[in-house]
Amino acid sequence: MFLSGQIPLTSEGQLVTGDVGEQARQCLKNLSAVLDAAGLSTANIVKTTIFLSSMEHFATVNAAYGTFFASEPPARATVAVAGLPRGADVEIEAVAVY
Repeated sequence: MFLSGQIPLTSEGQLVTGDVGEQARQCLKNLSAVLDAAGLSTANIVKTTIFLSSMEHFATVNAAYGTFFASEPPARATVAVAGLPRGADVEIEAVAVY
């Protein structure tokens, strides 16, 4: 299952701004909700790609990511990009297996 990139939007459609760690946590919550709707969980994720507005955010996002995938995190690529939708600082996409 290919999960489209998730930016830090709440279920009410509000963009989480400010703390990049909180933005990353919201992206991961969104991915989790999509997986749940498909009858899967984060344990099914085998690869993620993290897009950052700046590599200066890497350590903070990495810490948030580590709490979400406490053991055996999936393979990951992280890249800095020129811009993300709605001015977000983080976007995360994933690939999961059944």
